Amino acid sequence: MGPLDVTPWRMEVALVDFENLDEVGVSIGDPGDVDPRGRPSCGSLISNWKVLLNSDGSQSETIYNKLSKECGDGLFREKQALDEGNQKVIINIAGLRFETQLKTLNQFPETLLGDPLKRIGYFDPMRNEYFFDRNRPSFDGILYYYQSGGKIRRPANVPLDIFADEITFYELGNEAMEQFKEDEGFIKDAEVPLPANEIHRQFWLLFEYPESSSAARSVALVSVLVIVISIIIFCLETLPEFRDEMGDFQAIADRKSLAATLTDPFFIVETICIIWFCFELSVRFIVCPSKKEFFNNIMNMIDIVSITPYFITLGTEVLTTPDANSAQNMSLAILRIVRLVRVFRIFKLSRHSKGLQILGQTLKASMRELGLLIFFLFIGVILFSSAIYFAEVDEPQTQFVSIPEGFWWAVVTMTTVGYGDMCPITMGGKMVGTLCAIAGVLTIALPVPVIVSNFNYFYHRETEQVEKQALDTSTEASGKTGGASKHVSTNGSSTARKT
Repeated sequence: MGPLDVTPWRMEVALVDFENLDEVGVSIGDPGDVDPRGRPSCGSLISNWKVLLNSDGSQSETIYNKLSKECGDGLFREKQALDEGNQKVIINIAGLRFETQLKTLNQFPETLLGDPLKRIGYFDPMRNEYFFDRNRPSFDGILYYYQSGGKIRRPANVPLDIFADEITFYELGNEAMEQFKEDEGFIKDAEVPLPANEIHRQFWLLFEYPESSSAARSVALVSVLVIVISIIIFCLETLPEFRDEMGDFQAIADRKSLAATLTDPFFIVETICIIWFCFELSVRFIVCPSKKEFFNNIMNMIDIVSITPYFITLGTEVLTTPDANSAQNMSLAILRIVRLVRVFRIFKLSRHSKGLQILGQTLKASMRELGLLIFFLFIGVILFSSAIYFAEVDEPQTQFVSIPEGFWWAVVTMTTVGYGDMCPITMGGKMVGTLCAIAGVLTIALPVPVIVSNFNYFYHRETEQVEKQALDTSTEASGKTGGASKHVSTNGSSTARKT
């Protein structure tokens, strides 16, 4: 190797006349010479640096100020772009990466991804991304929520409960959860009017809504038990053993005094049941949010009707005198009717039975179809009772002596019950009976599918309500678990930072 040849380094600088810059084609910071992002182009910056190196004095200061302004404007525009959220954000969901803009997430600052302080705990500085170990298919719907400005859509391959958990985890809020439930067909809970007074509200929930608390369920259980006992007593009173012992109504009026009536075991049990019914009805009436709505409720009217016979019976027993036989006969006839009304107490069970409530809602929604059924049945009864009368009119042994006598037979035949207490004898009468049975089957079969459809609707709606309650419970549990996890994570991060 030869000796190292060291050549002195020389820098040749072109001389520029700063008074005639246009003649040499040098542009100092041309405002129009910018890149697509609004910053000065590289050519403009290089030209200004060359001019700065070959200048001195006031000209150098002028060029330096111009160059500083261009660089400052570029940095300001870049910072403004960052502030506006134009930079990309990478979100890793269990290995599946998603890219979006920061301004897309910033539309919802109350959510997990929209709040920088909340999402910073999931940032991975080594990969420059946010990592979430969550359900991957669900994030398509979560990201669409941000991109669409608040529209929530569940991916088809994601179960309802999993997507609900994801909505809770990413803290999209109650509005997004309600929108999701509405889109999925969940019945929106009707607003339940509650009393303004706190004490009244507690008693109203206690006696009206058994699902509100354990105490309310206990009260409902006692109420059901009293109703069942009352119905059993009503049935046992009619057994021959007890009826022979007490005698019929007339014997009761003739032989029993008021004291004997008041000491009767059935009367005592009935009195205890009535005391509970009156107490329950009175409390609900006093604390109800609206007296008008209270009387418009059919269930409350059933409660009133179910306790009325007791007081009518008691008043009749007190006011009846042994000498007024005609008045006794009239009062006993009224008592028989009034005591029959006690059977309506069985409808009090519908307040605590979802099955009876579904049946009542089905009948209420199917009133038009039931009206058509009765109308068709009425037409068939008139036609076939007339036909059977004229078909059997010449037969001496016939039971169809008139058209009204054939009404019962037509109803029994069209409903396919067929007691057999009345039957045609002639060939013509048997043909009429055959047509009556066929017409009855067709008449009843026409509106039945609509009624069944209404029943299925109310049944599935009740099932969905149960599923929704379970979903709400799981959502609340997930929210509490997530909050506890975040609290632990925050404490751990704080401890690490202090360390």
